[in-house]
Amino acid sequence: MNHASQAHQSSIAQFSLHQPTISYIKTLVMSMLFQHHLKSVIFVIFLPAALAASEKHWNQFRGPEGDGRSPVAGLPAKFDEASNVRWKTAIANQGWSSPVVWDNEIWVTTGSDDKQELRALCVDLNTGKIMKDIKVFDMIERRLDPAYIYDSPHLNSPATPTPVVEQENVYVSFGSQGIACLNRQSGKKIWERRDLRVYQPVRQGSSPIVDNENLYVAYDGTDEQFFVALDKKSGATRWKVSRDIDSDFESLLQKKGMRSKGGKPGDSQKAFATAKLIEVNGKRQLIAPAGEATIAYDPDTGKELWRVRHPGGFNVAARPLYAHDLVYVFTSGLTGYLMAIRVDGTGDVTDSHVAWSTTRSTPHIPSPVILGDLMFLVTDKGGIARCLNAKTGEELWKKRLGGDHWASPLLADGKLYFLSKTGDVRVLAATESAPESVIENELNARFFASPAVAGSSLILRSATHLYCLQEGHQRTAEQVAADVYPAASATGGKPAWSKSNQSTKQERLGELRKQLGGLVKAGTLTRQEAMEIFQAAQNKE
Repeated sequence: MNHASQAHQSSIAQFSLHQPTISYIKTLVMSMLFQHHLKSVIFVIFLPAALAASEKHWNQFRGPEGDGRSPVAGLPAKFDEASNVRWKTAIANQGWSSPVVWDNEIWVTTGSDDKQELRALCVDLNTGKIMKDIKVFDMIERRLDPAYIYDSPHLNSPATPTPVVEQENVYVSFGSQGIACLNRQSGKKIWERRDLRVYQPVRQGSSPIVDNENLYVAYDGTDEQFFVALDKKSGATRWKVSRDIDSDFESLLQKKGMRSKGGKPGDSQKAFATAKLIEVNGKRQLIAPAGEATIAYDPDTGKELWRVRHPGGFNVAARPLYAHDLVYVFTSGLTGYLMAIRVDGTGDVTDSHVAWSTTRSTPHIPSPVILGDLMFLVTDKGGIARCLNAKTGEELWKKRLGGDHWASPLLADGKLYFLSKTGDVRVLAATESAPESVIENELNARFFASPAVAGSSLILRSATHLYCLQEGHQRTAEQVAADVYPAASATGGKPAWSKSNQSTKQERLGELRKQLGGLVKAGTLTRQEAMEIFQAAQNKE
């Protein structure tokens, strides 16, 4: 056996086909080929590019403007568990909060129902090393409503709201479990509030947002709903307003031919959305979706400016967008509305200021993205990507990507990134006509959090890991094989690699045989080398 074949077998001996998916097998084989063809390799370490003067920090949910857009060019469009991966770091416990970035720091939050604690983590952008692991709160015991027993915990995590990071401080929210301000350098807690509480049977998801003076966040539970502005420096309440929304849920059910069976009390009152600050004719508005209505407030006083009702459109999770003098709202619940609302009204403007509206193939959970006159969205179920005219709502094209999507898409350098709950990342051109091709990437991951951008790096948070993807980097087969996956994930205690999402031994080996056969036909491997690789994998099984 030659030296290259020994290297191949040595690599295979360090992993079991029980853990990785087929994408890993492909990665391993290509890594072997890399070793086989290059007699000498010079590895050059590229540090993530410093933030350009025109690029803002990705410091909140969906980026500096809260719209999922980045001006950066050169993000990797094709990757797997090895290629174009700078580093991959395991994140303990559970959390669906999206990563936020300031300078060379990435911040995420996590929670553990077993340990009954909530934490904030700071990860070094250059190395993937966890620099700070801060215990923020011990959990307050949660009341569990039997009516929602099948909705919790697999429909949410203990750490879903995304933090906000600034030059000096990090603001972390865990919904009714508490909100706190941490010093970014020391990790010391500056202030906390644990008195802002509602009952949310499936936990909360609304992320905080900030301006120069205040922090704003929604509390929309089944028992009480309010919106609050806190002083950023002290945590003191600046204003707090009840979100009074009349709802005749029983009549709505009857209109839809449905009958209430006692069901889920207060279900139509809860929401998970993050607010958005906009400016209209020199005056600011705070757009805050709630259960069955979206309300615009004066951010300085909390005074209600206008509202639009969307009966049956509750459980709102997507963040609003603002373009073309229109606010775009996306709902869930019984009716998934997509509404384009003119922002110059007062009072209840449901019948006067809705420019256009649709309930067809709308995104119940992931927030869309707008580029010029084009709105790009993806359905949470089935992964149908659509392009609409943002001014009129006219559909321009649609394409089935597959999978279920809870993460919001990213737009960068004319490309759209869509992340599914099964680890597929589809990349396609953000064009007015239907893209001719789709780049298909597969990672050993489940994505609930939305992506972030840091310099020339794409930051992805899965249910178990944090990825830093950057062009020109390659992880070895040994590094990929060393990845550790927890026995249970954040989706209700199911094993991270259960039988339901693993192929059988025969299927895995059959796929490997096909891959090796193709490489032999291409002249990349000799038949003997391919046989040795396959036999080593078969023995390892």
